[in-house]
Amino acid sequence: MFRRYRAATARLAMVSVAAVLCLSPPLVPGTGADPGGHRPTGTAGRPGTDITTPGPPVMPWPRDDHRGRRVGAWADAVVGEGRSFSAQTIRMVVHADATGTAPRIELSNRYGTSPLTVGTVDVAVQSSGPRAVDGSHRTATFGGATGTTVAAGAELRSDPLPLPVAAGQNLLVSVYLPATTGPSTWHALAYETTYISRTGDHSADDDGADYTSTASSWYFLSGVDVVSPTANGTIVAFGDSITDGSSTPAGSNQRWPNLLAAALRREQGHRAEGVVNLGIGGNRVVTDSPSAVQGVSGVKRFAADALDQPGVRAVIVLEGINDIGNLAGPDGTPLTARHLTDAYRSLVTAAHAKGVKVFGATILPYGGSGYYTTAGEAIRRQVNAWIRTPGNFDGHFDTATTLADSTDPALLNSAYDSGDHLHPNAAGMRAISDTIDLDVLLAANP
Repeated sequence: MFRRYRAATARLAMVSVAAVLCLSPPLVPGTGADPGGHRPTGTAGRPGTDITTPGPPVMPWPRDDHRGRRVGAWADAVVGEGRSFSAQTIRMVVHADATGTAPRIELSNRYGTSPLTVGTVDVAVQSSGPRAVDGSHRTATFGGATGTTVAAGAELRSDPLPLPVAAGQNLLVSVYLPATTGPSTWHALAYETTYISRTGDHSADDDGADYTSTASSWYFLSGVDVVSPTANGTIVAFGDSITDGSSTPAGSNQRWPNLLAAALRREQGHRAEGVVNLGIGGNRVVTDSPSAVQGVSGVKRFAADALDQPGVRAVIVLEGINDIGNLAGPDGTPLTARHLTDAYRSLVTAAHAKGVKVFGATILPYGGSGYYTTAGEAIRRQVNAWIRTPGNFDGHFDTATTLADSTDPALLNSAYDSGDHLHPNAAGMRAISDTIDLDVLLAANP
């Protein structure tokens, strides 16, 4: 069983989900907060850099004069070495978890080694599959131009589009790439269907007939934000495959961040924060994964993936099991609990420097999985004790206790186990979301 703790005295004690929430100061209405345009990432989030690496300034397009706060409606965490495309259109399904107007699309060439030529970007409301709702298409512009080039190592936001966006709505973002791209910047495990066209620009097609193949990844797309006159900002869910949505059915949008967004809407209505998911399957906190698809370490990517989100006021970090499962410490050394807690401290320090609060979430049980070792379990317990200790994070959510077996806390409760004894099933995803005390979260994000 799980319950939501609402007593004021529990606000600091009961916030533990290897999740970390980060809060930034409110943006001033009417200032067109968070300018669009080129956002060169430089070396941020790449091997050999760390969380303290400053990113270059945003180079804005003309002023965004829409009144209200820019909040994240959708985002993904990108990695390198994806497939190449040539004279094709990619149509990607984006599930919005914020309501607003004037959406902007963020394209990413963060891991590209050469400029990315983009012919057309189109946004429409999804009817079903690759089919768009007739008349809903909007062509994105970049500094007033339809096409654009994204520099190697950079990300680029579009001009605002004249399109209302509703939380819970699926959008289709279609990107026509007229030239050979080389290896793509991508998010490998979307738990969603992406549609890839035959040769040509099919971005404005209503009918999906020319989208002749599918994939389960997002390509060159890293965010959608909207203007809301009432929302309190953006909450970032930061983690690994458990946050990314492992074991959730494709297209179901039953990841715990989606469920948290729905809970916030029930609690707050039009004032609900946007929730964006920056999980990467296989990602580690302390060290880079040897597989490019699993990304650089959480410490390295935290600034670009979490703190640079439009309107970010809170980040939830649920991450650490891949460090423990691989017993992977820095420079090839065996992992210790101190390695993880020092890494968490660095996330908190970076977030606080930007006025963002951070909440930790305890690492889930994994007994019986292929990852399990007695040494790793000892580290998990030490790390979870640290997460629960007041003052280390701004608060904690105890997801480990919520999802644990009632007789053996090293095991997932069978009701929440997907079958691999590591990843939660649908009920487990809901249990994670329900463990996040909305009173605590909302008190930190007034």
